[in-house]
Formats: sequence, structure tokens, C-alpha cells
Amino acid sequence: MNTPDDVLDRLADWQAGLRAQFPILARNPDVAYLDSAATTQKPGAVLDAVTEFLSTGNANVGRGSYPWATATTSRIERARERVRNALGDTTTGSSVEFVGGTSHGLRTVAQDWLADQLLDGDEIIVPFGDHEANLRPWLDMRDDLARGGIRVRVIAMPVDPASGDYDHRALPSVVTDRTRFVAVTHVHHVFGVDMNVHRVRAAVGPDVPICLDAAQSVGHRPVSVADLDVDFVVFSGHKMLALPGIGAVWARNRRGPRFALRGWEGTPNTAGIVSMAAAFDWLDAAGTAEIGSWTGALTARLTDGLARLAGVRVLGCQDSLTAASTVQRREALVTFRHRAVRSDDLGFVLADEGIMVRADGHCQAGRDSDDHAVRVSVHVYNTPDEIDRVLEVVRRCEGMRS
Repeated sequence: MNTPDDVLDRLADWQAGLRAQFPILARNPDVAYLDSAATTQKPGAVLDAVTEFLSTGNANVGRGSYPWATATTSRIERARERVRNALGDTTTGSSVEFVGGTSHGLRTVAQDWLADQLLDGDEIIVPFGDHEANLRPWLDMRDDLARGGIRVRVIAMPVDPASGDYDHRALPSVVTDRTRFVAVTHVHHVFGVDMNVHRVRAAVGPDVPICLDAAQSVGHRPVSVADLDVDFVVFSGHKMLALPGIGAVWARNRRGPRFALRGWEGTPNTAGIVSMAAAFDWLDAAGTAEIGSWTGALTARLTDGLARLAGVRVLGCQDSLTAASTVQRREALVTFRHRAVRSDDLGFVLADEGIMVRADGHCQAGRDSDDHAVRVSVHVYNTPDEIDRVLEVVRRCEGMRS
């Protein structure tokens, strides 16, 4: 079995070539950008694709018969196919709708699709400890329906308190004959683990639609809708090397009516959609499996170093911290607290050293300021040296007191 160091050594030249393609990093060689779970940096190929579109053929989509307009329409349709291909979708009848991002996309599933499917007494199961964006839309929909006399029960997805993973053994106990919908997260934005959503289908049965928040997995690792058997996949472009303000909802359209956005379809974010297609092209050329291996090895290096510090607690599963661990590792992000130093203070200390991380509550549902933590999140452009810089700063804080 390859160790994390073996992976980093094997892929070092490959990674160096990819890192060189990010202009912002070339202009800021002393900065360690470790906040990719919030937003990723953009390779030159994505920036070039947007510039080329806007400077040579920019036009509205579906609203003209002249060459620029028809070319733009073709670009948008190609982008839909790029999304399908990236998700390993080989089915017929699926659809892709472009939205503003993951938060917007989940809200459209709730308001434009799910609300019409529910009757008084129905139940839905959603995560209460994941990103707020994967809780608030379902609660708001419940409240909207209640004002019209339709009472829907929102049931918390069972969670293993030790690991933060979904408790798949307890899940069948909350599924009833009134369960109509389940929302899940693919990779947790705080714990950094794959939530093993492939086990959810077996627990809820063959007929219940499942919606997947894939904000931290698409663009970071391979994602297969065939393997996961979910009905919706929602993600953001800015977290997978594309521009901000664009996202997508992939819908299987097999369980329940066909998904469509309500209302008049105005002008989409054409530049954002172009950037998403270019990002998928870049990711394909780089290799998402190799990207996942690289970022997984970086986070293993980080957790192994943090586990050696008595004053630090890494959040999530405690059985997967050492480099020798055979337990599922964190995927591209690690979140931790220092017992002696407040997380926001540690964030400032790291920033003074040119290390950019996130240090707050991370938009995790059900948490407040007492739950703040430092999150280090990586992508393919990050290096082992940057991880070692983080560890060195945290080590220097060992003697501090809050």
C-alpha cells in the first residue's frame, strides 16, 4: 500500500506542472492559499476561455439567429453535456439546469420541485449538522407549506457522534412509509470525510428521491451518479476552478416529475457557464483521480503532524489521523482546534505568515461562535511545503495560552 509520502513523491513533477498554470500563484509565490473549500483559484485555461468568449463571440443565449448568438447557445448546450460527462451520467432523460451556486441550486430543488410533491403528514430526512445551505432550504419549504395547511415533518439524518459520519445503521429506523425525500452531503465541509452516501439508497429503499450536495466533491475527486444512485447532484462552479456565481443542478428525472426551474428563464450567466465547461476540460486533462490522490496525501500529512501535537484536536473521525492509518482519510480539507489558542487568533497568526486559511464557524448548521475552528483546505496547486508551514506555525503556538 502506498503511503502519503509515496503518493506525493510519485506525483511531484505532475503537480508542479499543474501548479504553474495558476497565474495568481505565480504572482504571489510566498502565499500559501489553503482555503479552496471556500473557493478555488483558477487555471489560466479557464481565464483564457472566458476572455476568448467575451472578446470574440459574446452574445445572449437562445435569443438570436446570428452567428455569435447561435455559437453561444451551442456553448451552453455543450456545457450541459460536460456536466453529464463529469458525473458519469450515461442515462437518458436526465437534465442539467444552471443556477447561481450550490445554495441556490438546493433552494430550487426545494421550492421548484419538492414542495409540489408533498402532502400533509409526509416526511423528509435532511442533515442537521452539515452546511447551512443543505438545511435551511428544507426548513423554509416546510414553513411555507405549513402556512398553506400542509404539515411536513423534517427529520434529522442520524449521525455517528464519534466520526461525524451518517449513521447508516440507525437510518432505517427513521425511514417510514411517509418518507418522501432525503438530502445528503457527499464530502463534509468541516470533517472532510466522504459521508458514504452510497449506503443511503439501501437504507431508504428504491423509490425515495435523494438530493446530493456535492459542493466539496465535484472538481476534487471522481463523482459517479451511477455508483451513488442519487436523483439530484448540486454543486458550485467557484469550488471546482470555475468562476463564482455559477452552479448546476443535475437531475436524474426518474423518481417523480421532471425537474425544471420555475418562472421566466432570463439571461443565464453565460461567462460563468463557459468557465465551468473549461474547468471540466482542465480537470479531465489533469485527471480527477490523481487530484484526489494528491489532495488526500496532503491532508494525511497534515493530520499526521497535528496528531503529534498535544494541544490540537482534529475534528471528525479520530481513527484516521496518522499517516499509517488504513481508515478512510479526509478529502482535501482538515479542520482543527488548538486548546490554548482561539481559532480566530490562530487564523490571524497564520495570515501573518502568508498562510490563508478559514477560521470561523464554517457555516455549519447548529453551531455558534463557541464552535469556531481552523480549516485548512487544499487543491492540486498546494504543496507539501505549504502543509509543513502550517504545522510549523501551530507547533510554535504550543506554549501559548488563550
